[in-house]
Amino acid sequence: MTKWRPDPSQLRRPAYLSLAEQIANAITDGKLTDGTQLPPHRKMADDLHLSVQTVSRAYDELIRRGLISGEIGRGSFVQTRPREPEPPYLPERLGEVIDLSILKPVCEQIHLERLRQAFGWLSENLPSSSALSFRPNMVFPRHRAVATEWLARCGLEVSPLNISVTNGATSGMTVALMSVAPPGSTVATEAISHHTLVPLSSYLGLHLEGLAIDEEGMIPEALDEACRKGPIRAIFLQPSVINPMAALMSAERRQALASVAAKHDIAIIENDILGPMVEGRAPPMAAFAPERTLYVTSFTKITVPGLRIGYLTAPDRYVAAVANRHLVSNWMATPAMAEIATRWVSDGTAMELVNWQRRALLSRHAIAAEMLAGLSYRAHPQSLHVWLPLCDNHTEDGFVSQARLRGVAIAPGKSFHTADQGWTPAVRISLGSTTEGELRTGLGIVASLAQGNPEELLLAI
Repeated sequence: MTKWRPDPSQLRRPAYLSLAEQIANAITDGKLTDGTQLPPHRKMADDLHLSVQTVSRAYDELIRRGLISGEIGRGSFVQTRPREPEPPYLPERLGEVIDLSILKPVCEQIHLERLRQAFGWLSENLPSSSALSFRPNMVFPRHRAVATEWLARCGLEVSPLNISVTNGATSGMTVALMSVAPPGSTVATEAISHHTLVPLSSYLGLHLEGLAIDEEGMIPEALDEACRKGPIRAIFLQPSVINPMAALMSAERRQALASVAAKHDIAIIENDILGPMVEGRAPPMAAFAPERTLYVTSFTKITVPGLRIGYLTAPDRYVAAVANRHLVSNWMATPAMAEIATRWVSDGTAMELVNWQRRALLSRHAIAAEMLAGLSYRAHPQSLHVWLPLCDNHTEDGFVSQARLRGVAIAPGKSFHTADQGWTPAVRISLGSTTEGELRTGLGIVASLAQGNPEELLLAI
């Protein structure tokens, strides 16, 4: 058991987070070393005059960060060895925290009503094949046919035979990577990319190479150089606003990247989960390079989070591989969700909610413009977030921690970067994850931190 103890005079609200920061700092400073056992919850609570629940929440926060491990019957121990990457968002929403860390659409009563109505319709109209069949080809031909209508709204003309219905974008991304890049191969992506791509590539045994970007995204010359230096099997792109920097890639840039991919005969995986919500965008990469692009889209970020369904299109050369990888990793998408998506595409509900979301985001971006006035940040009228670069005197960890101590959760930029060099500290701030009132308050706190000079708190964040 360690002799180091937190200082009760330095605790501030929320007390659980303040306590967690003190312990985290002690671990960073080496005052608590790997394997050190922390006091039991009740003893820590008694020593600091806190409730056992407060201490338990502090320990849970440290477990979330990967700094300690809890072993039933033995206690809690410091853990400083390499660990799984932390998600950029809070795993669960805490009542006193304004959560601007998780990327989600604006949701109000209309979304709950539409989904309840859909389940009511489904209870009367569920086909026997969706309830009773194990065979994907007995369930999904009708859904693939309707999917062509939605994909046309996304800017693609594709045969139903080239479409797989998936349980959302993450499923589609996983299947696409498995289909084009065998273990041990290299996949290139933008230097700032999808936060799950790094761990997913690791789990699949892939080497991920982050390439230089500019205001539009991946630089074609950087891709060409990487392909000449070593074998690249595929590139992963997010060209339409959903990327962390909310960048929208021009048609000219998409064509240039497609040309480099064709020159080196590499596959393209395109993540386009906002689909038709982004106004004035160029056609998808899949329209410029249909013979090599696997295109991923879904409904969760533009209609209702609970509608976890999406589409993965693949050119003929990858159709069999996609079917096989999807079968072994998912078997098939959830038929009931597919029924709702198909109905919403057919009866116009999907586009109704997309248009609603577009209008709601305009209001959210107006709040961001007001509260972040004077700060340089990146956004798009249809982005679900803003990307805020930090001044040189701010560190990401310090900035995120100070925001948390003031009751606001934001996502650190390091969760999205895939390259070791050329990194500018930044944070991602979600605009749709809470009410307009909380958003205004949270952005005000972030702005005050960004505009002020960072000062070491007595908690030594």
